[in-house]
Amino acid sequence: MRGATAGRRQLDALTFALFSVALGTNVPTPLLLVYRDTLELSESDLTAIFGCYAVGLILALSVSGAASDRFGRRALVIPFGVVAGLVSLLFIPAAESLPLLYAGRLLQGAVSGVVFSVANAWLQELAGPEGQQSAATRGAVSTSLGFAIAPAMSGVLAQYGPAPTALPYLVHVGVLVLGLAALRGVPETVHERRPGRLMHLGLPREARRPFRALLAPTALGIFAFPAVAATLLPLLVVPDGVGVAYAGLLGGLALGSSAVAARVGRTAERGAPLGMALGAVGFAVGVVAVVLESEPVLLPSAVLLGAGGGLCLTAGLTLTARLAPAETRGAMNSAFYAFAYIGFGTPLLLAWLTSAFGAVPALAAFVAVPAGLAVWLWSELRRTVPD
Repeated sequence: MRGATAGRRQLDALTFALFSVALGTNVPTPLLLVYRDTLELSESDLTAIFGCYAVGLILALSVSGAASDRFGRRALVIPFGVVAGLVSLLFIPAAESLPLLYAGRLLQGAVSGVVFSVANAWLQELAGPEGQQSAATRGAVSTSLGFAIAPAMSGVLAQYGPAPTALPYLVHVGVLVLGLAALRGVPETVHERRPGRLMHLGLPREARRPFRALLAPTALGIFAFPAVAATLLPLLVVPDGVGVAYAGLLGGLALGSSAVAARVGRTAERGAPLGMALGAVGFAVGVVAVVLESEPVLLPSAVLLGAGGGLCLTAGLTLTARLAPAETRGAMNSAFYAFAYIGFGTPLLLAWLTSAFGAVPALAAFVAVPAGLAVWLWSELRRTVPD
């Protein structure tokens, strides 16, 4: 009993540490409206700043998982957790510097790429073979909660508190210190050096087709859906009138729905196609919001898009844990997250399509993408993971 209690405490500590890093990633999201005014940024600038997060993240993912398989989980999670705090502090002077904003988001992506992939592998190993589903749910929920709380907290502090472009980041640093301190009692789970190439995505041969057919398309919805809800749709509906607190509410609502869906959507076989279907409906409601120029209609759109992303996250992590051998678990988690964070480029892609074809035609046409993926995933899951 004592051993089980200690194991749960270790899982709780690592879960909280993962949450504390995730909390920092969306602090800048509602503040983009502040930066738009202080730096006179265009919508393309805003979506590019938001999207370059994915560039740093994917670069980090190409080496972090394999490096943690070789050197251990603690060796990467703790140092990069410290860097996450330093990056938050970098954003404070970035309010008056466009290059620093880009640098901050790029570094934030790199830190997230390391911590999210490696910490999830660490959780899976701490939980053991019988706890894979629980570990996947912990990773999905803690990450989603961090993503969800950050924009709501940041938006409220920025609109109603002092130092709007500094206080939200300082609050994150305080939470992060507690999260890293909690890791002191969490043991390393990699006990032997595992030689191999550091720059690879670690897909074992037998898992390559299921990864391409199931995990890669599932991953795309995880952040594409809430990113569009939190950034692009508010700008399209009320280009000059959305308040920082309201933008934070939309981001928090989308990512909060993602966290709830990640917690309740435990059935991997159904979560992926259902998540894509919800994303398609969320995009359709977003089109209605743009046509009507209605802020209230953005609320159900944000809920649907966020829930779709959360279902995709739990489904993907569960299938990744099922497919990954122990010696490549970190690398395979990195591969999954690499595809997931490609979704952060969706607002930038849609902003470009909107400028070329108009907001309503671009968004309406895009509804077909998650709808088609939902049908594809349902078919592939019946073939690959039969009842």
